[in-house]
Amino acid sequence: MKFTKMHGAGNDFSLFDGFHQTLPEYGPLAKAVCDRHFGVGGDGIMVSLPSQSADVRMVYYNSDGSQGEMCGNGIRCFSKFVYEKGLVKKTEFDVETLAGIKRINLTLDEQGLVKQISVGMGKPLFPAESVPTTLVGDPVMMEPLDVDGHLVMMTVMRLGVPHSVIVCEDLDKVDINGVGSKIEVHPAFPEKMNANFMQVVDREHIKVKTFERGAGRTLACGTGCCSSVVAGNLLGLLEPSVTVQAEGGVLEISLSEDYEVTMAGTAEMICDGEFSPWIMEQIKNMTK
Repeated sequence: MKFTKMHGAGNDFSLFDGFHQTLPEYGPLAKAVCDRHFGVGGDGIMVSLPSQSADVRMVYYNSDGSQGEMCGNGIRCFSKFVYEKGLVKKTEFDVETLAGIKRINLTLDEQGLVKQISVGMGKPLFPAESVPTTLVGDPVMMEPLDVDGHLVMMTVMRLGVPHSVIVCEDLDKVDINGVGSKIEVHPAFPEKMNANFMQVVDREHIKVKTFERGAGRTLACGTGCCSSVVAGNLLGLLEPSVTVQAEGGVLEISLSEDYEVTMAGTAEMICDGEFSPWIMEQIKNMTK
């Protein structure tokens, strides 16, 4: 089974051409492939499939084998993958995801390769029941959450997937893994939660570190960076166009007046490969 390893701002994935090779289920594939000792390693996998409502369909799985609705850094990798593999032949196209259809605009270099990807991410959902969360508000802004006896002030929304944003004075002093892992599984979030920790540098620049639902600590989260900019703007801390420094790279996020979100950034090919019979046997055993 062939794959392509890619990353977007350090968020790494294996991508599969589902037009020409398929499996009955992809959760076991994700768990086996994303293992950083016995597999290729990664934060998730994506499979390209035909779509009846868009130019192509993106199926996304987290490294723990759970299916995700969408992935911001992932969809940039996916868009470069389907274009450069010839599965989509347009530089402007639509991708079907479980979080809705996303509009893609590609910028090519002199060799005809993708150097920049802009994604229409849609609008965040603010009502508490849409996130979902037991916290109260529409939007849920700077609400206190008891995390192991400590009150954490957070702004919560759904942008494809559930996101919480915590404003911090100094990210280097925050236990991202410890606090983030507790927020992920907190009872206040019945579908689990992504935890984004944001430091405001100035009104047009922020730093973000993320603990992702189903993947753990990652070097970047596209939807998390978008949600952080939305939260910062709602709180009066940020302008509508912001440069986001994630741990693995930089993204440009812009908001319209009604909070339509656009994300722009790069994606990089790491390698193409083909799985050995040994790992295919591991995947087969996991499905029994």
